[in-house]
Amino acid sequence: MAPTVAACQLAIADLSVETNAERVGDCVAELADAVDVAVFPEQTLTGFVPDDRIVDAALPRDSEQVTGLQSLADRRDTALVVGFVEADGDDCYNATAYLDRDGGLTVYRKRHLWGGEREWLTPGEELVTVDTPVGEAGLLTCYDLNFVDDSAALAREEVTALLVVGAWPAAYSENWRLLCRARALDGVRWVVAAGRTGERDVPDAPAATYAGRSLVARPDGGVHRALDRQPGTLVAHLDPETLATQRELIGVFSA
Repeated sequence: MAPTVAACQLAIADLSVETNAERVGDCVAELADAVDVAVFPEQTLTGFVPDDRIVDAALPRDSEQVTGLQSLADRRDTALVVGFVEADGDDCYNATAYLDRDGGLTVYRKRHLWGGEREWLTPGEELVTVDTPVGEAGLLTCYDLNFVDDSAALAREEVTALLVVGAWPAAYSENWRLLCRARALDGVRWVVAAGRTGERDVPDAPAATYAGRSLVARPDGGVHRALDRQPGTLVAHLDPETLATQRELIGVFSA
């Protein structure tokens, strides 16, 4: 049976943790029961501004908001992938939480920081894979897509998907689509990518407009399903036969 994924494309309220947590909850409540994995954008819970306010908004892993998502994943029997700025001691990280259907938690910390992130956040060190309803999946965050070495390290036969959270600038949305497709083809695997949409509109913070354009890329690099820039949820079935056929055709794991 083909697993079902959702890419939940949201506008984020930067620094408004409670608002964003409610938006995630509302989106999950509207998902069909058949959705196995739902992917949300980068920094969904906290948003991001490049100043000291992001330190105040950052959340530890055991925060009410993160543990609430663990409970939600368990109740709905739907794994969730949700970005947030993580507070850990004196450091903050651009983190992505994988919340499995039993309430378990795995966190990936973005390794490649972009722009103002570099001043306020600490880069992660480890690539992370998780056991999901779509198979073993690598977690990547936005600018990580540009780093071919990371993609190559995850190009293993057992890794059948990448789950990608993003907040890509609208001006470069074609790059986002191209990189998602390239990373799918690199490892002959599915890519499920959820992008932030809307704008950052915070007093005394740089304005930003986000691309949206969430998509599911096929193992041959084609686009299986995609959204434009409006908020919405993309739902797609990942046919195991499609993966098997492409891996047999391309042969990178049998050469």
